[in-house]
Amino acid sequence: MWPSLWAVIQRDVKLVSRQGGEWLNPLSFFLMVITLFPLAINSTPTKLAAMAGGVVWIAALLAVLLSMDSLFRQDYDDGSLEQLLVSPAPLSLVVLAKVIAHWLQTGACLTVLSPVAALLLHLPNDAAVALFITLLIGTPTLSLVSAIGAALTVSLKRGGVLIPLLTLPLHIPVLIFATAAVQAALNGLPIGGYLALLGAFLALALTLSPLAVAAALRLAVGG
Repeated sequence: MWPSLWAVIQRDVKLVSRQGGEWLNPLSFFLMVITLFPLAINSTPTKLAAMAGGVVWIAALLAVLLSMDSLFRQDYDDGSLEQLLVSPAPLSLVVLAKVIAHWLQTGACLTVLSPVAALLLHLPNDAAVALFITLLIGTPTLSLVSAIGAALTVSLKRGGVLIPLLTLPLHIPVLIFATAAVQAALNGLPIGGYLALLGAFLALALTLSPLAVAAALRLAVGG
């Protein structure tokens, strides 16, 4: 099954690379929010650092949601989604591969950009490291949970508008504990407990989300 997983990841990454700069839209949105926020607030570096965790994580969440509509849309439109449903590989494994490919294009890039965000928002080194770690652990969870909304709305013409409404309540725990970890690091407090909770959310999403997405895709295609 692992060759099938790797083949789907390679396929999705190649398809995105051939679509020009569309994959850059979420990253551009993320950078614009981080860049414009200090200009709009016009606050002191200390106050910017205090708000940095929440600002970066909200921008990252919105950037992930912005890109989720395309996760299954192209496959649904060209009929390849039906081929994936009848392929020998388990559909949940195919879903996991597609989510991994999506995370490599969005969440991984957002994580790499986090030092730039930390610099713009005057985060000290310890808090910047905490921000990087929380994004590394938390953004895969965002992609996995958002994939459920993308699967439920794939057959709708403007289903991308509904994805945030369907999945936003499920993102709130990740948002709360990730920002709390950054704030704790900023205050010199340990962040191990927050990271453990984020890891637990990721493990739960890895276990349940592919199964839920597979069921939603079968419902969408069958309907």
